[in-house]
Amino acid sequence: MTNYDLIVIGAGPGGYVAAIKAAQLGKKVAVVEKNKIGGTCLNVGCIPSKSYLQHAHWLLSLEEGKKHGVDTTLNAIDFSKMVERKNGVVQTLQSGIQHLFSSNKIDYIEGEAALVSKTCVEVAEKALHAERILLATGGKPFVPPINGIEHAHYDTTDTFFSMTELPKKLVVIGGGIIAVELAFAMKPLGVDVTLLEVAKDILLTEDPEARKIIKKKLSKMGIAITTSAKIDQVTDKEVIVAGKAVAYDRLLVAAGRKPDLTLASQLEIELDEASRFVRVNNTYQTSIPSIYAIGDVVGGYQLAHVASQEGIRAVEAMFGTEKFPVDKTSVPRCLYTSPEVASFGLSEEEAKAQYQDVVVKMMPFSGNGKAIAAMETDGFVKIISEKHYHQILGAVIVGSHATEMIHTILAVKEAEGTIDELDEMIFAHPTLSEVIGETSNSLFGRAIHG
Repeated sequence: MTNYDLIVIGAGPGGYVAAIKAAQLGKKVAVVEKNKIGGTCLNVGCIPSKSYLQHAHWLLSLEEGKKHGVDTTLNAIDFSKMVERKNGVVQTLQSGIQHLFSSNKIDYIEGEAALVSKTCVEVAEKALHAERILLATGGKPFVPPINGIEHAHYDTTDTFFSMTELPKKLVVIGGGIIAVELAFAMKPLGVDVTLLEVAKDILLTEDPEARKIIKKKLSKMGIAITTSAKIDQVTDKEVIVAGKAVAYDRLLVAAGRKPDLTLASQLEIELDEASRFVRVNNTYQTSIPSIYAIGDVVGGYQLAHVASQEGIRAVEAMFGTEKFPVDKTSVPRCLYTSPEVASFGLSEEEAKAQYQDVVVKMMPFSGNGKAIAAMETDGFVKIISEKHYHQILGAVIVGSHATEMIHTILAVKEAEGTIDELDEMIFAHPTLSEVIGETSNSLFGRAIHG
């Protein structure tokens, strides 16, 4: 039996980061992975989708350039080269993790793990022992019980990125972040895209004004959107929605993900009240003290950067440096369409439910010099605060590079700053970030351009 200080099950962004942190603390660590190193995010999630979104951005830029004096002709789209580029990006990052494991003397073991006891993991009939075990097993696509779905050939995000030929007609069941990003990625490549969302609207987790802008952009691109969709049946060629047939040659079910609780059930680890996720305490410890859990299996935001931070904090707690759990109000949330959407903290509705004298200001990019010059005027900066202490309760940015810009406001909040500090900051001109300054100025009634 091989002995370790820590065995991590799952080599996604939660597991591999946790393993490296433990190794940096001088611990002997093993990581067990049954699929591919890097997990969902690297192989069939964040990274491949951003690769395809970049192709969409290139094509949209070409179209915009044609309107303003850049005479170009698009002869053809070679999707095989796009797939090759995506695979190269994934392989580069996989190699990077493998190098980090090697340099930190972490044993990487491929195979399916089983929990034999509270300190023993079995992989391919080999027993591994550890003082502590970390479950970072992530999740798997949720496929809703739609009539006929079991007989239809459909993709989930686990299989979509293995596609080697572009479909003519893509139907996406779902209207969340993943569904919208992939619709946005496919349409500029010449794919006829339809989004079917059973909820009352797409992107219900996003700010209402942000949602409105993205819906307008999707419609402008020619993406058909049906909300409150009543899906009667799925066949091998059509989705029947309220009696009307929507044809497809590729069907993507992107209705969210559910946690993989296989290992938790092997030792009857306690679940939450709804029996959906593993119950953990503030240090990510489960009902079995030697076993910890992070990421998708414990609920909360199903985001790679959240899993990574939970992994770090779980390891620090295991080995004597207990810290507070991840603060959900400090987690940046991102949508990588064009324009991008980024946010953190409380929404307007949540802030008003928790605080008195909430004040909200929003400034558009339409008057910003850099945005006008770059033709990137869609969007706004919104800051949510309160009048007594001027705390930064939340923020939303919709616009070009929003997913980068949001960190300016978040950094001030994390440094225990207030909107007073944002108000005093000098922003370079011309930059899109000037709108952050203008929004903070407007909270005090002294915006120059608004």
